[in-house]
Amino acid sequence: MYHKWLDRWDEQRARRGEEAKKATAFVLDSSLAFPAEKRAGTVQEFCTLADRALTDSSFYDEPSESDHDFVMREGWLRFPSDLSTEVEENNLVWAKVTESGSLDQALVIFHHWNAGRRNRQISKFFSQRGVTVLEIAMPYHFERSRPGSLYAEDMLSPSLGRTIQSVRQAVLDGRKLIRWLRGEGYGEISVLGMSLGSWVAGLIAAHEPAVTKASLFLTAGSLADMVWTGRATRAIRDSLEPAIEISDLRKAWGLLNLESYAPNLARADLALHLVIATRDKVVLPELSRRFIEKLHEAGARPSVLELNCGHYSLAMPPYILLAGWSLKRFLSPEG
Repeated sequence: MYHKWLDRWDEQRARRGEEAKKATAFVLDSSLAFPAEKRAGTVQEFCTLADRALTDSSFYDEPSESDHDFVMREGWLRFPSDLSTEVEENNLVWAKVTESGSLDQALVIFHHWNAGRRNRQISKFFSQRGVTVLEIAMPYHFERSRPGSLYAEDMLSPSLGRTIQSVRQAVLDGRKLIRWLRGEGYGEISVLGMSLGSWVAGLIAAHEPAVTKASLFLTAGSLADMVWTGRATRAIRDSLEPAIEISDLRKAWGLLNLESYAPNLARADLALHLVIATRDKVVLPELSRRFIEKLHEAGARPSVLELNCGHYSLAMPPYILLAGWSLKRFLSPEG
């Protein structure tokens, strides 16, 4: 009975999230994803460019070493993104910093798609336990929103190229912030990603050797499959489905598939922690389990917590308490 009520609550929450979303035109926008390449005119040409970029180990590398332009003021850190877009607000990165008074450990948090606020409770909890917390704004979120937009439609959309550009920008921004943290003297640096933020955190962990722990909440491997099957992305699928097959979408967004980087995530000096919801309709549990299998095949041994709740009800007790306690153990020095 309780879980039926929980499922209804998750569905009501999902419907509220749909109010601002609308189907928009499918576009390739290959020049946004691959600016140095010839513009793709077909889905097949786009997939060829994506396959080529997938073999380029530098795709998620920082384009510059300019770390002198960070400004810290009254608990806020801001710095310019190294990837410039036509939205001026999006080109300045903001992070809310909750300091612990210690340089032993820092945690960088990447929130879920369309997050409306940062999580003061998580930041306060960990800062009181010696972990400095930085809640970074992903592209087109919080202070970086496109003026007049009702949700972060540029971060995840039926534009194949803009979605890749946005995720790549998020990864570059996160790596730049982590590089700054190292320069400030922080020892252990961890990342925490939630839902879409878990893809960003996972990509950073796969490419940034300074990250020693990565916690991924409500995650999976294939972003294409998540968008195609997920409850929160129906408007995007409605735009994609008439124009592209799921098999081609997987190729086009192979750069965003964490399974593509399973060997990187399995490196010996990286600890992984995953939290999945077994009643999730946004990130289907079978997608999460397939990702875990790929990690095991690559030699990783992630700590996995499965909770019998939905995507949105993870935020409710007792599930959020169980997830938080598991994260606390994972981040502890002996974790």
